[in-house]
Amino acid sequence: MKRFYILFTLCALFSTGKLLAQDTELNVEKPQTSADVANESVRQGNWLVGASVGSLGYNFKSETFQFILEPRAGYFISDNAVLGAQAQLGLTFYDGGENFSYGLTPFARYYFPEGASPNSRWFGEALAGFAGSSLKDSDGDRIFGSVLGLRAGYAHFVARNIALEATLNYTRTSADITVDTGTSGLSVGVGFQIYLPGRGNM
Repeated sequence: MKRFYILFTLCALFSTGKLLAQDTELNVEKPQTSADVANESVRQGNWLVGASVGSLGYNFKSETFQFILEPRAGYFISDNAVLGAQAQLGLTFYDGGENFSYGLTPFARYYFPEGASPNSRWFGEALAGFAGSSLKDSDGDRIFGSVLGLRAGYAHFVARNIALEATLNYTRTSADITVDTGTSGLSVGVGFQIYLPGRGNM
């Protein structure tokens, strides 16, 4: 019986050592975090579809929660240059009610060849359109107002046609819930874009 236990132990140790040796020989692939396709994605004829979170947060002082989503679509009129339109959909919850905001802003975006890498691009963007709010407390409140904005951003390609983006935004709008006033300011946005190849780029 003692010999049997010794033989069993030796077999177990041998099998374990063999399995460990096999594991070290395996080529375990890490999750993909980048793709060298930046230049292919920003070619003339391609399409851009995506969304970004313009604002998400809670103000403890005013007890206000705000969420702004910005879906968008655009077309590459030339290499590096996109024309498109973006919707602005926002919801604000506060003590006593809620407010729905909306807007439509055509935009022009340009991806800079300077400073480009195989898996990333810097870009600049300008937008102009209108926005409004569902909160109308007096006859003087504006239902629609103008929106002007500038953005600087960075796109990092994580797959063949998907990029994660971060932007620094400056926006000036007269679509305020108070009477005859406007607001302007800086904000940071994050989002993703899908780059669809055009018919001639497939």
